[in-house]
Amino acid sequence: MKFKVSLVSLGCPKNLVDAEVMLGHLPPERFEITLNEAEADVIIVNTCSFIKEAKEESVETILNVADYKKNGNCRLLVVSGCLPQRYRDELAGELPEVDLFMGTADAPKIIALLDNALQTGKQVEAVGLPEYLYDHTTPRVKSSPHYSAYVKIAEGCANHCSYCIIPELRGMLRSRTIQSVVQEVKSLVGQGVREINLIAQDITAFGADREDGTRIEDLLRELVKIKDLGWVRLLYAYPDGISDELIDLMASEEKICNYLDVPLQHIDDNILALMNRRVDENAIRQLLQRIRSRIPDITLRTTFIVGFPGETGDQFDKLLDFVSEGHFERVGVFRYSREEGTPAAGLEDQVPERTKKSRYTKLMKAQARVSFRKNRALVGRHEAVLVEGYSEETDLLLQGRSARQAPDVDGLVYITAGHADVGEIVRLKITDSSEYDLIGEIISAP
Repeated sequence: MKFKVSLVSLGCPKNLVDAEVMLGHLPPERFEITLNEAEADVIIVNTCSFIKEAKEESVETILNVADYKKNGNCRLLVVSGCLPQRYRDELAGELPEVDLFMGTADAPKIIALLDNALQTGKQVEAVGLPEYLYDHTTPRVKSSPHYSAYVKIAEGCANHCSYCIIPELRGMLRSRTIQSVVQEVKSLVGQGVREINLIAQDITAFGADREDGTRIEDLLRELVKIKDLGWVRLLYAYPDGISDELIDLMASEEKICNYLDVPLQHIDDNILALMNRRVDENAIRQLLQRIRSRIPDITLRTTFIVGFPGETGDQFDKLLDFVSEGHFERVGVFRYSREEGTPAAGLEDQVPERTKKSRYTKLMKAQARVSFRKNRALVGRHEAVLVEGYSEETDLLLQGRSARQAPDVDGLVYITAGHADVGEIVRLKITDSSEYDLIGEIISAP
């Protein structure tokens, strides 16, 4: 019998890669992938549990999908990823609708686990230690658009920020070899991928665990040699790992996007120390100056946490002023989530939720003003844009992304004149802008 499988992946792009690897381990002669959950025999929910909101979304999704066991074809409901990895002992009783629980590193065992669950009819909990690391030989069913792909270069984390549960969910740092990453990227480019987004919990830590001299700078030097690769984008770079060599390499290599995601979390020294971050305000400001001086046209994204335990009004105002100074084109803001098992959960002076929400709103509004100003400054410029297809708003307009816009988290470029095929990188003249999006006309195709 051939089973139809539907997969729902929640959370970050790293989770998406895990989901694609999981699907890759399902032999096509036995399993057919479907986007229609109602017709699926097996439904997999790949979960996130990084913060409270992610856990709530995961549980809500599981309960919604469980209805297909009553009113659809679903014979097996599988929950995988961070939620089972974190709450393996509690979930079985709380979610009797689920037939199989798998952790963050159990993709290679999925066939045996599915067969066991189907044959026994009993709920199975099979959460292993987070030690697995996929490589270029691992089967993977890519679910992102044909022209773009995420490539995970390392798994786990050794930074031990006091608010973060990632080492428990993902294990300690495990880096792939440069050769493995290069081979995977070559294969993806051979399939038509133009944009590679390198991801890890901290890409600047790439190779630190290998003791063979492996570094992100060396990896990039090999990747830019790949013919027909258009863009390489760097996501999630811990600030103290950004070397002058890396900055200079980004400045000199056309294929490396002038875009860097550098999660800073705060600017106040006392809060940064409580977070167990290895940088202070002075180091952050020096880093930003180093980056901007070498790559004046760079787009910087960061994230901040508001309402961390002990954060005073003055400390928040300092962060608000810092953001208003206009250092970043993109900013994501999280309200602090008190996660059990983390050092920060035991800190005194937990900030009330109402205060967190107020600070979140203020910080987002401050950055919106900065983003609008920076986007307006782009009007009249020529930009390279990756065409993604017709707009979801209207089929009269094409849309795409410039090198300044990472997939899923940043804005879009709406194309009002000219035509190009999906996946092409074209030259565009920016004619207008909003807080997050750009508008332009194609002036030359590849």
